Amino acid sequence: MCFGDKEDNEKEPLKDRNYRGPVTNRSCTDIICCIIFIIFIVAFAAVAIFAYVKGDYKLLLYPMDSENNLCGLGNMKDKPYLLFSDITRCISPIVFLMGCPTPQICVKKCPNKTEPLPKQYCSDVNIPEKDCPPYVIQSKDLVNRCVPDITVLGKAALHLKDAYNHTVKDDDLISSTKMMRGVFKAKAYAEQIINDVMRSWWIILVALIITMFVSLLWIFLMRWIAGIMVWLGVIGFLVLFAAGCGVAAWKYTVYKDSDEIINIGFNPLLFTVSKAKFYLWTSIITGVVFLIFLLILLVLFSRIRIAIALIKEGSRAVGSIMSTLLWPIIPFILQIGVIFLWLSVAVHLYSINRSVNSTESVDIISQVESFCSDLTTNETNACSVMKTMESYTIYLQIYALFMFFWLVNFVSAMGQLTLAGAFASYYWSFNKPDDIPSLPLLKSFWRCFRYHFGSLAFGSLLIAIVQMIRLLLEYLDHKLKDVENPVAKFILKCMRCCFWCLEKFLKFLNKNAYIMIAVHGKNFCVSAKDAFKLIFTNIARTAVIDKSTSFVLFLSRLAIVCAIGFASYVVFGQKISLDATKYIDDLQLNFHAVPIVIIIIGTYIITSLFFSVYDMAVDTLFLCFLEDLDVNDGSAEKPYFMSKQLMSILGKNNKETEK
Repeated sequence: MCFGDKEDNEKEPLKDRNYRGPVTNRSCTDIICCIIFIIFIVAFAAVAIFAYVKGDYKLLLYPMDSENNLCGLGNMKDKPYLLFSDITRCISPIVFLMGCPTPQICVKKCPNKTEPLPKQYCSDVNIPEKDCPPYVIQSKDLVNRCVPDITVLGKAALHLKDAYNHTVKDDDLISSTKMMRGVFKAKAYAEQIINDVMRSWWIILVALIITMFVSLLWIFLMRWIAGIMVWLGVIGFLVLFAAGCGVAAWKYTVYKDSDEIINIGFNPLLFTVSKAKFYLWTSIITGVVFLIFLLILLVLFSRIRIAIALIKEGSRAVGSIMSTLLWPIIPFILQIGVIFLWLSVAVHLYSINRSVNSTESVDIISQVESFCSDLTTNETNACSVMKTMESYTIYLQIYALFMFFWLVNFVSAMGQLTLAGAFASYYWSFNKPDDIPSLPLLKSFWRCFRYHFGSLAFGSLLIAIVQMIRLLLEYLDHKLKDVENPVAKFILKCMRCCFWCLEKFLKFLNKNAYIMIAVHGKNFCVSAKDAFKLIFTNIARTAVIDKSTSFVLFLSRLAIVCAIGFASYVVFGQKISLDATKYIDDLQLNFHAVPIVIIIIGTYIITSLFFSVYDMAVDTLFLCFLEDLDVNDGSAEKPYFMSKQLMSILGKNNKETEK
């Protein structure tokens, strides 16, 4: 679909030691996808404008009565509280989507006693008598909503009747009250959390700045500690299983003549086995795993050495192009902007349904239709007060969500392609770092948008489509949760698993395709094919490099997050006596865990940003390394561009001039 150009340009030869990295003779790639992407962006802008014009976020901040009046604003300024006519109608989960399907009015204050037929609440409001509350219950204000007091409900039976003269069950009152109270309390907790953040923001900022410096220092140290970390991890893994096998074998010798049993599972009836058999099988399984991984280690020993060398080389590449460490901030800010844009559009679209006082039968959603059938007993058009979402806004919400996925993945792709171009410039420099082109990151960013905008759109579109399908499958799984159809559930779970794997594969393929685009400037499909061919023909090396890098980066992130998190816990928990901890008392926090959690989350995000650069460096160098081996032979005409360390591990060298 998206072959917008003929990328049959003659491949720039990788045989000249004056070769300076990614090709400069490029043309625009995947032009059709570029045009489609621009059209979709324009359409999304139109949806956003429509949402801002038609919607109003204030409709979601203030409660609204059945006549579309905002309680506490305008002509209801002196009536800030919302009273529900029949709170038992708020039990259904549909409340979270459509609102509570019962007449609602703005009142000056919440009822302070329980009574039937309280006509005074409708005396000064021009609404039909049938919409007046058939009863009121002593209530408390919760986020400007009058929610019945649970303590009153539990003391005695309340013999009340609803608008249709049906007896109101006490259990229904309690259930609906608990549901509403839980929802509204969440907002109160959110306000307290926001206050805690505002009071402790400077401490959080200091902690995150420290995290940035620690992450930067860690990346510089990786060239010396990467090998130690990898080998400690591998040896520790083997020692763990060897020890497990030995302990289990020793336990077997202890219990082999015993009839003692061991219960496996939460219920002893589920699985019971003798201790002798349990430890025997445990020793066999752990021993087999140990031997398998030991054999794998012996076979892949040289490849693990290559992985460590590439990890160290990645640290050198990052050190040579320091600007790459700051680059992730730009995609991160752009992604945050996309998130806020989508949330803003979604909120304004959702607010449109609150401005609609539909008098039509509610048949947009089948659940609402069935729910209304109960309400329309003895009354015609009783659902007229339900605020229903206009059908077109549902489709606009879906479109906005799709564009959210597409834009987020596009920004991520842009970041990967830009970094790949910079690190490719490093690898294909014969004499490092002297031959590295000037401003490699800036030039890579220019090539990214000047020539490969369409390729970025194509790759991100594929992932966005899969993510939308996964979201649909999650929705179907939720809908089938209570359905007794094991075949349908099994098929759905298989589909969820398949599309999860497909998304992971596409992300892996896209990243390597972007690296090939950065080097050769070809379109997405050709680059993906070339990358896949290189990886498939070196599958063992790829697996080792990928897992070794992931392992090292995981340990690095874990170490920094745990260290900063523990320090935050010590400070905010006042576990030690320091002069600095006296300021914590002055902050008067509602929850001391709030700044700790935010610092931990922020630390994880910052370390992820820094180490994503490192990860991209290793992946780019690895793919360039594979191509270096594929097209060069170390002769004077075709010298290797890899470092001396990599050549020594592989037993290769350049015949005439050593690097």
